Amino acid sequence: MKEINIVTVVQARTSSSRLPNKILLSIKGKPLLLRMLERVKTSKYAKSIVVATSADKEDDPIEKLCKENNLEFYRGSSHDLLDRHYQVAKLFDADAVVKIPSDCPLIDPAAIDTVIQHFLENIDKYDYVSNLHPATYPDGNDVEIMSFKTLKTAWMEAAKDFEREHTTPYIWENKDKFRIGNVEWETGLDYSTTHRWTIDYEEDYLFIKTVYEKLFDINPNFGINDILNLLKEKPYIYKINEKHLGKYWYENHLDELNNINEYKQKREFKNND
Repeated sequence: MKEINIVTVVQARTSSSRLPNKILLSIKGKPLLLRMLERVKTSKYAKSIVVATSADKEDDPIEKLCKENNLEFYRGSSHDLLDRHYQVAKLFDADAVVKIPSDCPLIDPAAIDTVIQHFLENIDKYDYVSNLHPATYPDGNDVEIMSFKTLKTAWMEAAKDFEREHTTPYIWENKDKFRIGNVEWETGLDYSTTHRWTIDYEEDYLFIKTVYEKLFDINPNFGINDILNLLKEKPYIYKINEKHLGKYWYENHLDELNNINEYKQKREFKNND
């Protein structure tokens, strides 16, 4: 079997409504986006990495940052991220595309490798694999991978705004059309709503900044277990963004999702744990 060309797309923008320019905020002397890409680059499988941003003028700083750091980048639609991912896949001749959002600066490369490896080991069985359906890893370790054919089908057929904006809902909402695989955290635990390591709010930035300040100098490749141990030792860090636990983008689209009851039941169950 020929070697699979895996292209990892990190979607990035500056126009976050809740925390503008969040990916350019400083973490240990570098923009958050660069710190995150440092982590993604240590993955065994995510070798071809492309920053996908919009063609809007406000995202010019992202292009500048990429050029200054010799990073591959693509500029496309500001709202149709499905098209953005598809155009990157075509441009870089991808056989499979990994989707990682730029708001995951604490992402563990081991989580990336686990999802990609599961896809590769079952390439004749799955069209799409993620660690999000259902999610079990601490929030902020989001990894999705799909075949180019699957991405192209979604690109051609997805019609709803939120399907275009969030790239993959059309895929994981159509289980009769696509073969869906999921990777659960090997610990058997579910920290997806109890540990928030993504960035949308000022408190999230303060949490992430503090984690980096405590762990980076000891081991720049710190992982999930290192963060969990830190939070046990210094529980005040956990409380920094505790009020935002369990918040997800899809809450704004629940009425549009086909499996609304499944999501509601899942959230209610977790919140009662």
